[in-house]
Amino acid sequence: MFLTENKYTLHRFWWMWAPLILLVAVALINPYLGKEHASPWVYAENGILETLQWIIALGAAGLGAACLRYCKGKPWLALWVALGMLGSLYIGLEEISYGQHLFKWETPEHWQAINDQGETNLHNTSAWLDQKPRLLLLIGVIVGGLILPFVRRFRPAALPARFNAIYPPDALFWTSLCAVLAHAAKWAKKLGLAEIYNRASEMNEVFMYYFVFLYLLFLLGALRTAKKDAA
Repeated sequence: MFLTENKYTLHRFWWMWAPLILLVAVALINPYLGKEHASPWVYAENGILETLQWIIALGAAGLGAACLRYCKGKPWLALWVALGMLGSLYIGLEEISYGQHLFKWETPEHWQAINDQGETNLHNTSAWLDQKPRLLLLIGVIVGGLILPFVRRFRPAALPARFNAIYPPDALFWTSLCAVLAHAAKWAKKLGLAEIYNRASEMNEVFMYYFVFLYLLFLLGALRTAKKDAA
């Protein structure tokens, strides 16, 4: 199957099995350990999921910076990569409240008045800095990870060739699928159908950030190969 074909230098474990294992493993925590035991170390502020979020996001920012070295003479590609790099940097810093979660400083009173969680970050001050960007990212993950692989497989002529350099590889399908399933779990909880994760939104964010991380990692590999071939 083209979605599982191991045709990349990056091992299949990282782009297929790792997200699938995380999706299933965290879902099994509540049934086996109980919700009250899972929350403190999995879903808490400095728990496994939130720690993964900022590590992955800052890692993606680093990959974006590395990609920029290969974008000389390609302004549109440099702009695209810079968008991914700066977006990842923003996410990573926001997730740790610019260091507050690590160094435990107090939030100034004037900032507590406008931040609904009393933290030194921006995304808790307005939906335009939190929910709207998250929705845009989710749409990008769905289009780039779930839809594009099938279009490329069955109707390749529908994809403009001038954007070939930035299309996500088929390998990102699995991380995208996990992001969508985690998002569906959030709605299942809201509708009273099932509670698979204590905080499904945190699972969803991990997979979306990992999608960007993998995307920039694959892009970096492609840019390096292109430069080597051109030498």
